[in-house]
Amino acid sequence: MTTLLVATNNPGKIREFRELLAALPVTITFPKESGLNLEVAETGLTFEENARIKAAAYAQATGLVTLADDSGLEVDALGGAPGVWSARYAGAQASDSDRVRKLLSALVDVPPGKRTARFRCVVAVAGPAGDVQTAEGRCEGNIVLAPRGDNGFGYDPVFAVQGYGGLTMAELPPELKNQVSHRARALMAARQILAEVLAPRRGE
Repeated sequence: MTTLLVATNNPGKIREFRELLAALPVTITFPKESGLNLEVAETGLTFEENARIKAAAYAQATGLVTLADDSGLEVDALGGAPGVWSARYAGAQASDSDRVRKLLSALVDVPPGKRTARFRCVVAVAGPAGDVQTAEGRCEGNIVLAPRGDNGFGYDPVFAVQGYGGLTMAELPPELKNQVSHRARALMAARQILAEVLAPRRGE
């Protein structure tokens, strides 16, 4: 069976990717499971650039079809910040809680009606030959005043999903989150790409 490398070591993303990709007729693996210790500098200025950089680097290093994503939170009142710097918003070694605290502090004077935001995710699929294709997913919502919910990670506890009664991403049941999240939508958009890239290799 073909192996698909998913280029992340983030525990929250690993959990989501396992569930979101479970139906694919491939073996899913991650860098740590493969004994791969590859540091890839995310030097891009957009989600797409960073996803492409990671996917191509891992595919070249391993010879495996590789899926990588770059994702983050864009808050309108902050001019789209933290954006591509979402994971590094409060410093390279900061925790999820540190990042959430900094975000809420930056929005302390912004009223509820002006705290619109979105999660964005770009998925890149790279073949060993160096070809890279991308797909994007978005999830609209707004930033709440204080964290709520235990089901998510990152900024999930302060992101109320549009159309779900004010529930934050971290309050949604995992099975529902995996239908409406930016990552789920990006992977849904990437289905045809994955089918095309993986199909010729299924007999291996």
